Amino acid sequence: MIKVMKFGGTSVATEKSRLRIVDRVKQEINKGFKPVLVVSAIGRLGDPYATDTLINLLIEPNKALESRDLDLLMSCGETISTVVVSNLFQSHGIKSIAITGFQAGILTNDRYGNADVQSVNPARILQLIEEGFIPIVAGFQGISQSGDITTLGRGGSDTTAALLGVALDAEEVEIYTDVDGVMTADPRLVPNAHVIDSIAFSEIYQMAIDGAKVVDYKAVSIAMEGNKNLRIKNTFNDTKGTLISENIEYEAVDYNSDYLLFTAFTHKNHILQVTLFISGHEETINERLLDNFEKAGISMDMINFFTEEKIFTVHDSKKEALIEILEDLSIPYQVVDQLSKITAVGHRIHGIPGVMKRIIVALSKAHIEILQTSDSNTTISCLVKTEDAVKALNTLHDTFKI
Repeated sequence: MIKVMKFGGTSVATEKSRLRIVDRVKQEINKGFKPVLVVSAIGRLGDPYATDTLINLLIEPNKALESRDLDLLMSCGETISTVVVSNLFQSHGIKSIAITGFQAGILTNDRYGNADVQSVNPARILQLIEEGFIPIVAGFQGISQSGDITTLGRGGSDTTAALLGVALDAEEVEIYTDVDGVMTADPRLVPNAHVIDSIAFSEIYQMAIDGAKVVDYKAVSIAMEGNKNLRIKNTFNDTKGTLISENIEYEAVDYNSDYLLFTAFTHKNHILQVTLFISGHEETINERLLDNFEKAGISMDMINFFTEEKIFTVHDSKKEALIEILEDLSIPYQVVDQLSKITAVGHRIHGIPGVMKRIIVALSKAHIEILQTSDSNTTISCLVKTEDAVKALNTLHDTFKI
């Protein structure tokens, strides 16, 4: 039985933490598993081999975020980690080998900085397992059809783990980090947040795209499509973590109360609310506007289009490009900054009347202004001032008693 085990930057950051990895792998071997490891770059910004530290070696890195050379540079952190971890295993008498993402068979397109995976050929890894090695695979990287090293975007090591889990038909994919599992909210902001024992793919996917950082949304999507369970665990303790699966049984709830209606609350900062004063009948302007947004990489969210107004949100990193486009097209606009998107996630709200009302009432009682809302079958999102974001999270977390 193969088990894919991914270890993040904090898990490989020190000799002490790397020894925890050795202990965990020994435990899995004793259980009869054949581990395949995926590792991230060592540490975080400021640590010498962290991805962000490597990027800052460039004089003007922001002008080359999708360049071939930058991908080559960024991939170095994970490659270093494979050698360091493999060397430690060998010093403990464990047969291991360091391999890059492309040696692991990950083929991508040439969209540097955020490449899409075209295929995964696990033959090399399977051969190494057959020969008794533990493969230590560099996460976050692959190779294009033209032979250039590519990177898979932020959270790419999670993506690597999920890809290999599916390709190798692994028993399970475990993602090790420095938290005890998926939490009901960010514990740094919500003191009452707690670990979720198990959660459906659809819910964790929504959490990931709406701000939760414990696992990358692309990894969730890959595991969901491949029907491979994920488990989020803490490298530094023995808690059981959070199981992510399609086959989750939830506790029954009373839909007339607020108890357990939601699974978790997430948030995103650095949001702009944009209002365009443009008629819905001006088809040429609308088409030119959307074409320019696409070319500039501007993604709209919380979209409300009316006859005379178009209201939506974008990340504030796109403010300069956004305003340049609007000015060029002579479109009257209004931009409000320093906003946050608060999202309540839970598949149990589908078809239940009055849930939006309960959220609005709770936030209103806390004197929190709601600037905009949006919803889907499993989410309700509210746009608030960033200065109110923490209060909003705690208010909703307490109100719905998750």
